[in-house]
Amino acid sequence: MEFTLLAGSSLRLPAEEMETLEYAGILHDIGKIAVDAQILNKTARLTPSEWDIIRRHPIIGAKLLKKIPFLEKASNSVQYHHERYDGKGYPDGLRGEEIPMGARLIAVADAFDSMTTDRAYRPALEIDYAINELRSCAGRQFCPVAVEAFINGFRLSTKKYALALTSAKPLQVV
Repeated sequence: MEFTLLAGSSLRLPAEEMETLEYAGILHDIGKIAVDAQILNKTARLTPSEWDIIRRHPIIGAKLLKKIPFLEKASNSVQYHHERYDGKGYPDGLRGEEIPMGARLIAVADAFDSMTTDRAYRPALEIDYAINELRSCAGRQFCPVAVEAFINGFRLSTKKYALALTSAKPLQVV
């Protein structure tokens, strides 16, 4: 959610869209509650039928959110966060501008988070590597605007964090 909001802030989205993006960012994988834990935690390659089950989670999540009035607007971003800019994603094979901007931002943020977090099947990747990977996939897997918005937001937040650390007064032990 934080990475998604960094990208949204970089695009200067209105407050109402940012609130919707926040809910969608938090709940984008809520549909995985319907997926068997053995599939979710599997370290070996998924079978085609297991992939079919995994690919249902965005639709399940969107259906859940549509039942809750204040979360209904977030449902499109949840439903389409696995669509690809080139149209090869799921669940509907949307492409380019057909994909809601919120879903495009979540896709980039989710990929970055996945790459930079330890997984059962591999250690976390370096931040620079992950950013280069996002850029190399822009225009195919990811929306180029969403990739640049994420990178700009991430760099700005990282600079603010680094400045806060360098300007902080050292702790005094009493």
